[in-house]
Amino acid sequence: MVPLPAKPLPREPIRPFTLFAALKLRLIGGNLRGAVDRKLGFVFTLLAALFVATVSFLSLLALRLAPPDLAADLGTVLFTAFLIGWAVVPLLAFGLDDTLDPARLSLFPLTTRQLAIGLFASSATGAWPLTTLIALFGALAGLARSLPAALTGLVAVPLMFALCLVTSRLVTTALSGLLRSRRGRDLLAVAAIALVLLFQLPNIIVNRGLDDPAALLRGAAGFLRWTPPGMAAEAISIGNPLWLLPVALTVAVVGYLWIKVLGRALVTPDSSTQAAASVRASSGLLDRLLPDGPLAAVVYKEVRYLRRDPRFRVSWLVAVVVTGALAFSMSGDGAGPALVIGLSVLGAIMIGAQLSNLFGIDGRSLWMNAVVFAQDRDFRTDIRGRHLAAALIALPLLAALALAIGLFTGNPAAVLPALLTAWGVLGLALGAGAITSTLIPYTVPERMNAFTGAAPGQGGQAFLGSMGSMMAVVLLALPLALPVVLGFHWLAALMLPYGVAATLLGQHLAAKLARLRLPEILAAVSRPT
Repeated sequence: MVPLPAKPLPREPIRPFTLFAALKLRLIGGNLRGAVDRKLGFVFTLLAALFVATVSFLSLLALRLAPPDLAADLGTVLFTAFLIGWAVVPLLAFGLDDTLDPARLSLFPLTTRQLAIGLFASSATGAWPLTTLIALFGALAGLARSLPAALTGLVAVPLMFALCLVTSRLVTTALSGLLRSRRGRDLLAVAAIALVLLFQLPNIIVNRGLDDPAALLRGAAGFLRWTPPGMAAEAISIGNPLWLLPVALTVAVVGYLWIKVLGRALVTPDSSTQAAASVRASSGLLDRLLPDGPLAAVVYKEVRYLRRDPRFRVSWLVAVVVTGALAFSMSGDGAGPALVIGLSVLGAIMIGAQLSNLFGIDGRSLWMNAVVFAQDRDFRTDIRGRHLAAALIALPLLAALALAIGLFTGNPAAVLPALLTAWGVLGLALGAGAITSTLIPYTVPERMNAFTGAAPGQGGQAFLGSMGSMMAVVLLALPLALPVVLGFHWLAALMLPYGVAATLLGQHLAAKLARLRLPEILAAVSRPT
C-alpha cells in the first residue's frame, strides 16, 4: 500500500507590520535585561521623551490663546519643523537603530514591499515617535477652532505623521551607503555644522534686530503654507479637507520612491567593508616632547583617533560653532565681560561632555589592557595619557575661542579670566568624565557616521553618561565660576588649580574603579555593532 504524501502544514501569512512592531518592542525590552546602567539610561530616555511630549503638547495647545492668523502662521512653521526634524535627526542617529540601515536586513526572507511595511512599523514604534504624535495632536487642539476643523485634523495628523516617517526612511535609505563610508561621515560632519548655524539664524536675526520678528514669521508662513506640511496645518486651521489631497499625494509619492530606493539598496554591495589603505608610520612633535613609555604611547594613539575619526572632529567643531553663533547673536551694546566668561565656560562644558566615554573608542582591543594592567598605576597612566591628548587640542582651542569672543564683543580685558575659568572647567570635565567612563561605559560603533555615539541599545547609556558628566561639571564649577561671571574676576586665578586638582582626583578614583570593573567595562565597550 503506497502511503499518501503528508499534507504540508498550513503557513500563516506574514504580517510585517505587526511583526516588526513586535520585534522593535522586544528589542527595547531586551535592552532592559542585564546591566543596571542600561536600565537607568532607558528610564532617563523615557523621562526625556515624556518631558518633551508634555511641553510640546501644552505649548501647541496654547496656540488657542493666540489670534487665528498668528496661530495659523505658527502652526505652518512648526509642522514644517517637524518634517525637517524627522528628515535630519535619523541621520544623526544612524547606527543607533538597527532598522535604519537596510544592509542589516538584506538577508531577511521578505519581499521589498513586506520589508518596507515592516520598516514603516518600526519607525512608528518607540518613545520618540509617540512624542511626535502627541505633539501633533496638541497642534490639532490648538489650531482647530470649529467642528469641521477638528474632524479635518483627525485626518491631517495621521497624514502628517506618515509623511514624517516615509520622508525619514527615504533620506536614511538613500544615504545609507554613503553614511557607512569615511567620505560620507566627513560630509555629514560639515553638513551638521551648517545645520547648527541654520538653526541659530532666527535667534541671530531676532537678537541683532535685523528684522521684525512678526513680519519674518508672516513671510516664512506665507511661503511654507504651499508645502505639504504647511497644507496640513492650513487644512486644520480653516477646516477644509481638500487641502489634504496634496499631502496624501506627497505621502504616496515619497513612499513609492522609498520602496524603489530600498529595493536598490538591498542589492547594492557595501563599499564600506573594503579593506582600508595602509597608513604610513610617522613621527612628529609628540615624539620629541614625550619620553618613550606607556604614557607617550597612549597619547600618540589618542591623538591619531582625534585626528582621523570624524566623530571627534564634529563634536568639537559643533561646540565651537554653537558658542561662536551665540556670541554673535548675543553681542551688542550691552554685552559685557560676563558674556565672554559665560560663553567660554559653555564651550568648555560642551567639549568636556565628549570625554565621558574614554574607553569606548578602543572597543574589543581594550582586552590588551586587561592582560597587561595589574595595578592602579597602570590604569592611571592610561587615563592620564587620554586626558593629555585631549588637553593638547582643547586648551589651545579654548584659548582661541575666548580671545575671539573677547575681541568680537569689545571686552579684551575679560579674555584672561574667561580663559582661566574655561581651562578650570575643562579640568573638572576631565575628572568627571574619567569617573563616568568607568561607571557608564558603552561601545562606539565602527564604520558609522559622525553622530553614532553608542552601539544599538546603548543610546540611553550614552545620554545618561554625557548628561551626568555635564551636570556634575556644572555643580562643581558653580562655587567659583559663578562669582567670576558676576564680576569677581580675581577668583579666576583659583579655577585653574581647582580644575587640575579635580582632574588628578578623577584619575585616581577612576583608576581604582577601572581595575575593579575591567571585565564589565570590556563587555560594555565590545558589543557588536
